[in-house]
Amino acid sequence: QVQLVESGGGLVQAGGSLRLSCAASGRTASSYAMGWFRQAPGKEREFLATIMWIGGSTYYADSVKGRFTISRDNAKNTLYLQMNSLKPEDTAVYYCAATSRYYSRNYSYTAVNSYNYWGQGTQVTVSS
Repeated sequence: QVQLVESGGGLVQAGGSLRLSCAASGRTASSYAMGWFRQAPGKEREFLATIMWIGGSTYYADSVKGRFTISRDNAKNTLYLQMNSLKPEDTAVYYCAATSRYYSRNYSYTAVNSYNYWGQGTQVTVSS
């Protein structure tokens, strides 16, 4: 089992920045990849970014490419999401996720059902 706890959400003005953190504990060595997703009211959960725990290769959704940066600190078992140039449409609950499943294609890690561990989420609200 892997436990994930997000932090760093809050209220920010449009154009501002936030950094989300996700502390992982438990059998973290079994994780191949970790990712960030978000879910706005009335919408499906949306992929944002993923990073391979070994090697560090990344993959981003087009909607956040160039504005958001995913990173990880293996020593601290912590995942980060640096969010810049925030827009009101970025308002959502943000979730981190981990998966112990191996996929040969990084694109496979963009799917919600590719992940078997989820955090409780942290609210991000961007005011206009």
